[in-house]
Amino acid sequence: MTMLKQFGIIFFCSLLSPSQEVLSGLSCAISSRAMQNVLSDAIIHKGLLEQHLQGLVFPNIVGDGGLLNSPTSITGLHLVKSRFPKLSVVLLPGIGVQLIIAAKLELSGNCLVGLLSDLIDILVDVNITANVKCTNFESGTVQVVIEDCLCILGAIKIKILSGLLSLSINEIVLNQLRATLPGLLCPVVDIVINLVNIQLMGTLNAVIPVGTAGTIHYQLASLPFTSGLFLGLDLDGAVKQVGGSIIPHDSSASALPPLLDKFLVLVLRQSFISAVLSLLIQIPPQTFICTPEFFSGASRLQEAITTLAPAGCSMCRGTSPLSIKLALSGNPLILLEENKATVELSVMIQAFIQRLDGPILNLLLLKADLGLNAQVSIAGGRLVLGLSLG
Repeated sequence: MTMLKQFGIIFFCSLLSPSQEVLSGLSCAISSRAMQNVLSDAIIHKGLLEQHLQGLVFPNIVGDGGLLNSPTSITGLHLVKSRFPKLSVVLLPGIGVQLIIAAKLELSGNCLVGLLSDLIDILVDVNITANVKCTNFESGTVQVVIEDCLCILGAIKIKILSGLLSLSINEIVLNQLRATLPGLLCPVVDIVINLVNIQLMGTLNAVIPVGTAGTIHYQLASLPFTSGLFLGLDLDGAVKQVGGSIIPHDSSASALPPLLDKFLVLVLRQSFISAVLSLLIQIPPQTFICTPEFFSGASRLQEAITTLAPAGCSMCRGTSPLSIKLALSGNPLILLEENKATVELSVMIQAFIQRLDGPILNLLLLKADLGLNAQVSIAGGRLVLGLSLG
């Protein structure tokens, strides 16, 4: 089960509902550091923000020059690149997630001062703060909205190729960028966040095959929620057999353990794991003839079982060999304790004799309950369950 990868997706979703720490179904708690890593990778490192910044259309900057200065116009202003972009995340309890994006924008264009034409380069520090939350939960999906977006401009450096930079040009550029950049950058952040949400939700609402026996259907069960320490997620995990029938499992609430210094804590309910084991452990009935070639104590076993038969049963003491049939009874059950896991299996043991002319005579029917030690580990992003006799 590629569980960890599937839960990486939702690092992005934030919350609207009041803060709580009890979930039903499958649950996970995600730290702000983990969210920051995932969002930085999706928005910054993979170039999604840069791609949409490159599409910005900047208005021309025009100044009349006043009484003492020549008229100034800056046209063809465009983004060359964004330098040193950085993203950070702050959890807002009961509200959502605050994203803070800082970068230096390198702009270039043509500057006309009076009759003199020149190239102009502008380097401006921007800091964008956006409060993000999820709304409109329906069928495992949510809509992401930005409630507040604040764009603050920091230091601005202006360079003209000729080196003749007047105070009037500096003031015109500064005033115009402060007036226009917030209206350009906040919509870009909104587009980028919604694209990331679509990508991540697409990996969350997933169907995971469990061998050839069935599938697990994951989807968000409700709106996520935030506390001051983590983002909490409640997931539905429908365990389906081949053919579509669902194996029921209890989804009663349980508390999330403390996150401490971990990036992510994942809670798998005992009943959910038992439902998955019902798919994994599907052993067809096994029948074998109890002969010395198969089992060295076959003769003693047959003698011991036939002595249990009624005294008047002549067929029970014939020469036909004893056959034994083993079959699983019911579904497996996993029991979780502190630092210990046990898988319980019920096996029906049928001892019978089949005569040459066809009829079957049942001699013994037993139900045996087996307790197997379970070792849980993670390898290659998968949850691995090893079973052994105690």
